[in-house]
Amino acid sequence: MRTRRTNAIRFILASLAGLCGIVSLAARSALAADEARPPLAIQFSLDRPIEAGAAPFVMASARGLFSAEGLAVTTNIASGSPDAIARVAAGSSDFALVDINELIRFRDKPGAPPIKAVFVLFNKSPYAIVARKSRGIHALSDIEGKTLGVAESDLSIRLWPALARQNGIKPASVKQNKISAAVREPILSAGQVDAVAGFSYLSAVNLRDRGVPADDLAVFRYADYGCEAYGFAVIVNPALAAKKPEAVKGFLRAIIAGTQLAISDPDVRQMRSSAGWTADRETLSSSGCIP
Repeated sequence: MRTRRTNAIRFILASLAGLCGIVSLAARSALAADEARPPLAIQFSLDRPIEAGAAPFVMASARGLFSAEGLAVTTNIASGSPDAIARVAAGSSDFALVDINELIRFRDKPGAPPIKAVFVLFNKSPYAIVARKSRGIHALSDIEGKTLGVAESDLSIRLWPALARQNGIKPASVKQNKISAAVREPILSAGQVDAVAGFSYLSAVNLRDRGVPADDLAVFRYADYGCEAYGFAVIVNPALAAKKPEAVKGFLRAIIAGTQLAISDPDVRQMRSSAGWTADRETLSSSGCIP
């Protein structure tokens, strides 16, 4: 009886050992398969040249967060949110960072592809009126009777009439001077206009860098005056989202981690506070963030 029991125990132990070996071999095979699998090529569009708002994506690329998710991300620069959205709709880009308000306008068109935002980077719009106090503007209401510089294709000005009326300002009382985006800050610093429409985190810093004293600037953020619009969001090509949902999840995990790095890293915070991205160009180029 004791011999039978011993043999049975030996048989069970031998079976377990064999099973463990099979499981271990399968795990090693799966790991080897994962390591051998080439990364998925991803095209990502920014709607403008790299500046402070792109910090999470630069960090995700430079720190290997995309590659850790099995993604080989190449960044291209579009000529505005409409162009970036069009690239994603056509499939030439898989993801893009765009103004969600422009996406809403795009989706409102008959027959528009069902492009969706899958991640909101700015939970408040960065739209702002940036003025000079020396031009007599200390409060938003002071803009009545003044001249506002508005860049071509500026998205913020589309919400300006509603914001003005909500704050008791007559939109018609503000003269709009159409300008090129390249001269938006220069003409304000030169005193050719009294204020400009732009982004709070860009225009004010650009003006300071042009020698305008910080205490001469008045920045009126739309979000502080009743505008509840969101800002920039990540959109995805519908076909990619349907065929490779794990790739979408991996891309978002990488930019969330990149956002956390951009917030916590003091060197990145310094870069993020600048008018543009001041990191070493060679580093950004080697990481695929810029051509």
